[in-house]
Amino acid sequence: MPTRQPAVILASSSVWRRQLLHRIGLQFETISPDIDETARAGEASDALACRLARGKAGKVAAVRPDAVVIGCDQVADVEGRILGKPGTAARAREQLKMQSGKTVIFHTGLCVYAPNLAEPRLHLETVTTRFRDLDEAEIARYVAAEDVTATAGSLKSEGLGITLVAAIESNDPSALVGLPLIGLRALLAEAGIALP
Repeated sequence: MPTRQPAVILASSSVWRRQLLHRIGLQFETISPDIDETARAGEASDALACRLARGKAGKVAAVRPDAVVIGCDQVADVEGRILGKPGTAARAREQLKMQSGKTVIFHTGLCVYAPNLAEPRLHLETVTTRFRDLDEAEIARYVAAEDVTATAGSLKSEGLGITLVAAIESNDPSALVGLPLIGLRALLAEAGIALP
């Protein structure tokens, strides 16, 4: 008789992350953790992405230790400056002006807690994105057409944001959307979760 797999929980309220998990046929539930996403003094963008992913997964795992919990967070880095979620349309326009014509690094931290793992598993996926030169009118049209207030660096590549970039370099194209599925498959295998 096959062993029953534990429940899988996505520690996120992101519609895009849910869509990515549905794409790979994973059965899961969601719990949205409320954590402080403020960067610490001197914290590097890649370290911040991993810390937040672990914090989200850990908060949910504390109340559901029987489940496999997936936490994820993305941070944009333009010339050493961390860009998180803008929160407002005005801040989104500022972020996009800052990224115009520049290379922006998107770090996506991924963390999995599981009952069979002594320690949580961490994975970091990095995507290099080169923005086109953007004028203010183009930025204003994009921000008016696409709600990017809860998107790291204001770039929603799964939507109209793809038109703002000149090139994307990545080992995992799903990472820029916010959940690296290639890395996740490996971590879920360690957690004893078989994908269809």
